[in-house]
Amino acid sequence: MQGWEFWTVAFLVALIVGFSKGGWSAIGNLSVPLLSLVISPLAAAGLLLPVYLVSDAFGLWAYRKSFDRRVLAILIPAGLLGIGIGWAVIPFVNSQIPGGENIVTGVVAAIGIVFSAYMLFHHDPTTPARKARVAPGLFWGTLAGFTSYISHAGAPPYQTYVQPLQLDRFTYAGTTTILFAILNASKLVPYWMTGQIDLSSIETAVYLAPPAIVGVFVGKRTVGWVSQATFYKVITWALLIVSLELLGKAVFGQDPILTLIKSVLG
Repeated sequence: MQGWEFWTVAFLVALIVGFSKGGWSAIGNLSVPLLSLVISPLAAAGLLLPVYLVSDAFGLWAYRKSFDRRVLAILIPAGLLGIGIGWAVIPFVNSQIPGGENIVTGVVAAIGIVFSAYMLFHHDPTTPARKARVAPGLFWGTLAGFTSYISHAGAPPYQTYVQPLQLDRFTYAGTTTILFAILNASKLVPYWMTGQIDLSSIETAVYLAPPAIVGVFVGKRTVGWVSQATFYKVITWALLIVSLELLGKAVFGQDPILTLIKSVLG
């Protein structure tokens, strides 16, 4: 794990994690697939959790005044429930159901593809913003917590609920940062107890913290450079790309984007 290939990819991924905490939330879902280029996906999720926690702290400070209280009041308890379900279910699914992890990954991918395709090609931007309703929020929030537990991939169900609310980009970014900071913190004990993180992964995370912190402030600075329409278009395209990546992994057992990167790098 100490070779130059690992550190090159790991530093890039840490920067992406920080960038996502700075406001470009969906981009962060590329972190586990990219790090899986050099280590196993399970190890990647565990290794990145401390990096997420560090960048979360700076993201919380950056967006301490920009968030939607009602959305958080609905999604936080739902997301924590999803984390608990993931902790209870995933070990059983992985050990007892052949291809169980691929089934879950495929469901997450399908949600992301359908939603992002609708937003990109059929969504009417003049449609009035939806109200943050409790029942849909509990469903999508629980699913976001569950998928976040699996591979830090809570964006597809989260965006399915939040994007139609049409929050301004800073409120959207702050709400996202606060929610997933809380969910990531709640994963610390389960990841430790299941062996996904240990002292060596925390030591590695110390070296990855600086690029993650830089990424937070770069993300916060650049998110204000674009219009709200462009902001949502970028994160929706990112969601579509990630979802296609997850679908390829679920159906074919490999990551198409990572396979392409490997072929380019030789």
